[in-house]
Amino acid sequence: MMKPDFEKCGGLVPTIAQDIETGEVLMLAYMNEEAWLKTLETGEAHYYSRSRHCLWHKGGTSGHVQKVEHVRLDCDSDTVLLIVEQVGGAACHMGYKSCFFREFVHGGEPDIVSPLVFDPKEVYK
Repeated sequence: MMKPDFEKCGGLVPTIAQDIETGEVLMLAYMNEEAWLKTLETGEAHYYSRSRHCLWHKGGTSGHVQKVEHVRLDCDSDTVLLIVEQVGGAACHMGYKSCFFREFVHGGEPDIVSPLVFDPKEVYK
């Protein structure tokens, strides 16, 4: 079975989650081999949390899971693209649809360009 080259990047590969409906990039996270296998097994995105040093089921706490529709591997086998249905409308732990919710134009203050879907203080009590 073809799989990412986990050895090339020290055991982790960058993984991009993209919205199946809009094509919007929702987030960037990392997978280790366990997360890769769990994602393929369950059909829901699993990542490796670099801050908590453990497997992380996206949406396991918030309910905002990512249902994986397609899995793509880049030409070097060192980056994964997950094309997902984002359940609940928010990928970002700060409550926004996308983790890339700030846009900087000409060095000024950022504009918020992604909708706020939930209040993280209410979800992550």
